[in-house]
Amino acid sequence: MATGQFKAVLDIGTTKVVALIASIGNAQGGIDILGVGASVNEGLKRGVVINIDKTVKAIKKAVEVAEQQAGVSISDVVVGIAGDHIQSLLTRSIIAIPNASREISQGDIQRIIDDAMNVKLPADRQILHILPQEYIIDGQDGVTDPIGMSGVRMEANVHVMTGLLSAIQNLHKCIERAGLRVTDMVMEPIASSSAILDNDEKEVGVALIDIGGGTTDIAVFRDNVIRHASIIALAGNQVTEDISAGLGILHHQAERLKRDFGHATVESILNEQTIMIPGIGGRNPMEINKSLLARIIGPRLEEIFELCFEELRKSGYIHRLPAGIVLTGGSALLHGADDLATRIFGMPVKLGIPNGGEFGGFGSEIEHPMFSTSVGLLLHGFNTAQSDKASPQAAHQENPPPIQQSEQSTKQSFIKRFFTFFDEL
Repeated sequence: MATGQFKAVLDIGTTKVVALIASIGNAQGGIDILGVGASVNEGLKRGVVINIDKTVKAIKKAVEVAEQQAGVSISDVVVGIAGDHIQSLLTRSIIAIPNASREISQGDIQRIIDDAMNVKLPADRQILHILPQEYIIDGQDGVTDPIGMSGVRMEANVHVMTGLLSAIQNLHKCIERAGLRVTDMVMEPIASSSAILDNDEKEVGVALIDIGGGTTDIAVFRDNVIRHASIIALAGNQVTEDISAGLGILHHQAERLKRDFGHATVESILNEQTIMIPGIGGRNPMEINKSLLARIIGPRLEEIFELCFEELRKSGYIHRLPAGIVLTGGSALLHGADDLATRIFGMPVKLGIPNGGEFGGFGSEIEHPMFSTSVGLLLHGFNTAQSDKASPQAAHQENPPPIQQSEQSTKQSFIKRFFTFFDEL
């Protein structure tokens, strides 16, 4: 097993909890994925905790699997957060450059961020992120990296991302009851973008749309700066509920139909197929075809994309995205979803998947859109640790103690094992 600094992350979603454990310091200086754990979660709705006990149980199960694979015990985690309670506001911060040389340093950047933290908020909201948009040095605007520049007065336009205090506290409470401590909390669209988008896309302009189970997350980049982030409380679960209601079947049956036979458009169906659905309570089985399923899925997915289009329009960047749209998240795998998105957004669309080749260990196991957020959280955790290490005030985290582990099995596909859970319901 690779040695070095360990990091653990939790992606606590509406339908699942994913835990990743990784270490840095292998022979190539890269990241090794040591443990991957996932469990079904019934304790969240649209990204917000509605049942603490069920959420704690799901966290413990995912962490236990990851720990057994990694052979280490974890205590600290980086956590993702989503939900339609998250809001943003635009504000401006101003500071003076006090040093004799009038040269802007990293300390000055931190001071202007600290100044933005003083923005007045309602008592029920808490700041999650401060996202500088541009800096203005002595009246000269359009500056994205002011370090080393000379000036007397520095201003910054910043996006302040906030969340509902009770929602944040309930998420903390679930993690603490699972025996873990939160070291950082990151908005899921920001995390996903770290795993999916490359620097060229962020430079010219791109929008990431992560369609999860309970929420659809949006992040817009241009000039290598995150320009807009938002969360829509409509996602894959609503598609599943439409199938369940439209066909009069159980939720887990609808989820399986969506995953195995779902198409976003009738045109994307190359081979029509009749699907047999077991009857409920001894009733006769039901037969449907892919076209009927697509006519149920398509309108809801189209609504999701139209809401995303409206969000991009409000951001002011809808016509400034040469790299187009990158889709990720489990529901992005629906056949024809990219074609439907291309028609609605009128720009290039591609599917974004984490690159497992960049990681050692279980890297190949995370090459699936459902791991976009957790991989992004992992990258965020290591990047933050490296930044802290460069700071004289940085606290160095010790490696977790090893735990007893049986002989590790050969690499059966983790995704296959996870989805088998649904099939056995």
